Amino acid sequence: MKSIPTIQKFMTYVPKSIGYDQSLAQAQDFMKEFKLRHLPVLRGGKLVGLLSDRDINLILTFKDVDAKTTTVEAAYTPEPYFTSPSTPINEVVAHMAEKKYGCAIVVDNDKVVGIFTEVDAYKAFSELLETRLKN
Repeated sequence: MKSIPTIQKFMTYVPKSIGYDQSLAQAQDFMKEFKLRHLPVLRGGKLVGLLSDRDINLILTFKDVDAKTTTVEAAYTPEPYFTSPSTPINEVVAHMAEKKYGCAIVVDNDKVVGIFTEVDAYKAFSELLETRLKN
């Protein structure tokens, strides 16, 4: 039986990120340009949170919130789920499913090195089915 691969094999390397002090308008433009739904939020190069398109959409429903003047800090989720590159993929996927997380941020030596999203999970599932179950 083959060993279970680590998250490093399937993660997206060097993910786009955003500073906590950037505006929500900048975050929206960035996400639209690169077709992203999740952005790790950094402060001084350190991971402090996760900003999703849903976070932005929610905060923009509040009265008197202006995307040009409101910062990412007002919308991001602090203490996001993160893991190391050597974590087995089954552990990451199980945790994401249990907590209903849309992604896992991959951190090595206190630096964001990757992101593993639902789309990455679909690709991993497809590849694993092809390589391990195909006759």
